Amino acid sequence: MKSLLTPAIWILAVAILLHTGLVAPSAALITFALDAALIAGLLIAWRFHSSRIFFALLVLFLSERAISYFSSFSSGVSARGHIAASGPGNIALAAVGLLLPLNFVLLSLAEEKGFTFSSVAPPSLLIFVESVIVAVLCRPDSMAAAPRVLHHPVAPLPLSFATLIAFAAAAIVLLIRFLLLRKPAESGLLWALAATALALRFGGAGRIPSAYFATAAFILAVSMVETSYLLAYHDELTTLPSRRAFHDALLRLEPPYSIAMVDIDHFKRCNDTYGHDTGDQVLRLVASRLARVTGGGQAYRCGGEEFAVSFPGKTTKDVVDHLEELRAQIEASSFRLRGRDRRQEARGPDRRNVRARTQTGHAIRQLVRVAAPTEISVTASMGVATSSQENVSAEEVVKAADKALYRAKAAGRNRIETGSTPRRRARSKAASIA
Repeated sequence: MKSLLTPAIWILAVAILLHTGLVAPSAALITFALDAALIAGLLIAWRFHSSRIFFALLVLFLSERAISYFSSFSSGVSARGHIAASGPGNIALAAVGLLLPLNFVLLSLAEEKGFTFSSVAPPSLLIFVESVIVAVLCRPDSMAAAPRVLHHPVAPLPLSFATLIAFAAAAIVLLIRFLLLRKPAESGLLWALAATALALRFGGAGRIPSAYFATAAFILAVSMVETSYLLAYHDELTTLPSRRAFHDALLRLEPPYSIAMVDIDHFKRCNDTYGHDTGDQVLRLVASRLARVTGGGQAYRCGGEEFAVSFPGKTTKDVVDHLEELRAQIEASSFRLRGRDRRQEARGPDRRNVRARTQTGHAIRQLVRVAAPTEISVTASMGVATSSQENVSAEEVVKAADKALYRAKAAGRNRIETGSTPRRRARSKAASIA
């Protein structure tokens, strides 16, 4: 939600500053801000190998330049910088209103492949063709032949119905993409589209529209920074904070606090038996339970099948019941593994030989049989330690929790051990992987 709503706050802040008269930035300052946001965004996208955001910024730049350039040939420009109701600038404004939402949707749907030729060539060709079409439509001798849908009143009057439909449809697609993927790039495209809509709403050229274009470029640039943060501090598979985030959190902890180390029992056996895809499902299953740990804990994935949970301001006595509840939830969780593809099973006698010997229905059913679904459950061992005079630093608390975890493993797994005294093993039902 923070990634989705923060850009909206920026747009609202810009609108308040521009339309309430609290500040009155000069046109030169706004132009500098627009150029700086575009250049910074393009460089960041290039450095982070994000061709989608790079081309989104390029489309934004070409759109702003086309409207500003062709507005100078319009029959008139108001004192507030709005384009006249007819002329090349109005044609460019309408064309951008139709093409920019389409480009944003196509870029959102495209798979991110960096700056390879196969990923760069199609959008480059599309943008080139669109630029030629806009240039031809905006020629004075071509205006008479332009479709009537391109002629619409400019701000402060409402945008054309076609433009509103294009922006609304694109916004719905981008919102759905963000809700499905939860990635900052999708949120950036959505709110950059909203800022661009405001720029067109206020005429597309002039001080206020340029400020909204600059806001759109800034949002796209920040989405790249946020993406890099997520890659560095969040685990992509489980969506939990990563080891780096865990180490940063340790620096901010102040006594008293507790740290629990969690390890999935016999995870290697699970991978060897069912494959790495099933192992990934197990990791996501356990991570989903860790993410809902009670007692004010914050879970992290430290690597492989090992996780950590920090409890600021809590002692072992305060958190052990919450960890026991977590252990029981993990043990009670399970999922069904679909039967292996019969292509992976032993084929047995050759089909042609079987067909030669018998044509009975029993033999045919044996050839096409599929293994029954397998229900998989897992268990986890935990070790917890609390800051004390013996464990002064966070690293020492982590080591104490690790030692407690090793004791839990040695004592039979699927149990919790503390950094001070051993605990009796919890009674539990048998699990298929434990």
